[in-house]
Amino acid sequence: MKKFGLFLAGGIAAIVLMSQLGPMVGLVISLAILYFAFKKFVKTDSTGSKVLWAVVGALALFASASNVPAILGVVAAYVLYVVIKNWKKDKQEKVVESSDPFTNFEKQWAELNK
Repeated sequence: MKKFGLFLAGGIAAIVLMSQLGPMVGLVISLAILYFAFKKFVKTDSTGSKVLWAVVGALALFASASNVPAILGVVAAYVLYVVIKNWKKDKQEKVVESSDPFTNFEKQWAELNK
C-alpha cells in the first residue's frame, strides 16, 4: 500500500512539474537577467548607466514576479525527489537485510537449536 501511495504522489508531482516547466524556465531567465543587471548597476559610475540598469532590473523583477507559479513546479520537483528517494530506500533495506551473512547464520542456528 505504501508503494501505491508513493506511486500516486510521484505521478501527481511529475504532472505538476511538467505543466510548470515553462514558467520555471522563464523564472530562471528573468532571475539571471536581474542578477546581471544588479551587478552592472553596482559596477557602473555614470548616472545614465545606473538609470538604464535600474530600468532593466525593474523589468526583470516584474518578469520574475509574473512567473510565481514556477514555485509550484519547484515544490513538485522536491516532492518527486523525496518519492524517488523513499522508493529506493525500501529496496535497499530489503537487499541489505537479506544479504547479511551473520543474520542468516543466526536465523539458521536458532532453527537448528529448536
